[in-house]
Amino acid sequence: GPSDTGVSALLGNWTSSNLVPSSSACSDFKWNVTQQTGNTASGTFSATCTGDLKMSGTASGTLSGATVTWNAQATASVPALPSCPIALTGTAELGVDSIRVPYSGDTCLGKVSGVEVLKKN
Repeated sequence: GPSDTGVSALLGNWTSSNLVPSSSACSDFKWNVTQQTGNTASGTFSATCTGDLKMSGTASGTLSGATVTWNAQATASVPALPSCPIALTGTAELGVDSIRVPYSGDTCLGKVSGVEVLKKN
């Protein structure tokens, strides 16, 4: 509500509305922000990418104005392949009840990049 100031506005469950990703993109982003330290918020993160690659791990973002510099460290699991680490980074824009999240990173199936809009549940 109106009392959310600064990084506390990031606390909560965020999920993406985009369920039709392009071939190099990810979808079904979920970011459950549970911890806040100074102007940094962090929590659990998951997404689904091309080729049935599912990732889960942690993500943190540092708020400066309406800009969130964030990174995610996750483990990807793909059917019939060993799991592998993934790192995603981006600079997101915090809106009233949404975050626009451009992202890029490397996975065991190649590079991924795109723009995701997450809404607070």
